[in-house]
Amino acid sequence: MPTTRQPRSGSLQFWPRKRARRATARIRTFPKHTKPTLGGYAGYKVGMTHIIVVENRKNSPNKGNEVMVPVTIIECPSLKILSARFYKKTVYGLKLITEIFKERQDKELSRRLCLPKKKEKKSLDKLDISYDEVRALVYTQPKTTSLGKKKPEIFEVNIGGSKEEQYNYVKENFDKEINIRDVFNEADMVDVHAVTKGKGYQGPVRRFGISLRQAKSEKAIRNPGSLGPWCGQGHVMWRVAHAGKMGYHQRTHYNKQIYKISDQIEEITPAGGFLNYGNLKNTYVLIRGSVPGHRKRLVLMTFAGRSNKKAPTKIPAIEYIGIKSKQGR
Repeated sequence: MPTTRQPRSGSLQFWPRKRARRATARIRTFPKHTKPTLGGYAGYKVGMTHIIVVENRKNSPNKGNEVMVPVTIIECPSLKILSARFYKKTVYGLKLITEIFKERQDKELSRRLCLPKKKEKKSLDKLDISYDEVRALVYTQPKTTSLGKKKPEIFEVNIGGSKEEQYNYVKENFDKEINIRDVFNEADMVDVHAVTKGKGYQGPVRRFGISLRQAKSEKAIRNPGSLGPWCGQGHVMWRVAHAGKMGYHQRTHYNKQIYKISDQIEEITPAGGFLNYGNLKNTYVLIRGSVPGHRKRLVLMTFAGRSNKKAPTKIPAIEYIGIKSKQGR
């Protein structure tokens, strides 16, 4: 009987293997950092291009030579703080004690959530509670981009430093716009959280990467050769590769390095503009390698939770950025 090889990486190492509930990724654990600023930032995926840099890693065989590096372009409009959340440590984890919304709210927020009434609003100046941690509820500004949408994405993010520094940071930036330069710098390592592309209903060959059966095998050729080693359980186990929904999963890519943060839009825009996106209008970021998700999808970036000692602390000099037209490919 023909045998099937192991499923490709990413198929069975995640459980439950099902589609995400929403297009915005959910971050359950934030890496701790000492810098009194937001622990993450958000942007919209624009696409990919390539750059040519001078290799500067001391142990690289190409040190001093020009190498091509694939990068992902992410447009990062400024963020605004919607509310300050105060947490208390309990035996069951952090518990939300109170939440203070800022007084002046943008009208686009009414498309996303119901804001509290004026008589229910509290002030940061008169705070008489004991807390252990302060987090911020922030929202994006898609109206400043060319995406053609007005409804902002809202997500929670932690703040570094002591609880006094966290409180002062929220108080100082309650009515200000936060730029990505206030959070990340070039050469920083980040973890990227996003929802992958949806592939629809796919067969086991594409979904799990199993091998094709022999040409004259009985019944189907693109089906698994065995439904399991034994049948005592009375049904086919979930580990057997079968057809089903593929893609649209929440995934995290660890230790991605920021190569460039710039406002010079003309140096990155290809001839004819970006495919299926539009023109850039805000600060953009170049991240080495690929990033999960489709174009226009929100990408969350947080400080790296796993240390990578081999990562260079200095960004190599960028000699060229690919801006060749991608129209008509």
